[in-house]
Amino acid sequence: MLRFDRDFEERAFAARRLWRAMNGRSAGPAFRELSKQRRKRFSEALRALDAQTAGNTYRAIGEALFGGKGIPDSAWKTHDLRSRTIRLVQSGLALARGGYRRLLRPSRRGE
Repeated sequence: MLRFDRDFEERAFAARRLWRAMNGRSAGPAFRELSKQRRKRFSEALRALDAQTAGNTYRAIGEALFGGKGIPDSAWKTHDLRSRTIRLVQSGLALARGGYRRLLRPSRRGE
């Protein structure tokens, strides 16, 4: 049963792909393709979240993602990599809390 809500089109498409795959047919094309840049950002966000969940510091996460080992301790607090790392962890948290569903929806103004 599919709900008739604002996500109906996406649900119906996914259900059709599942039905095709379960019956030994090709699932067909994806509903929406993400750009290479967005895929990379989502991947980095999830890696950053995994690292933070494992107890790593923002600095350790930033060094692992961006290779920022040459940044002195005194400059880390104001460095761009620190800000990028924090934003990636926040993005990863948003995805984990259900924001991943937005990937299927078309972009709408005001959202």
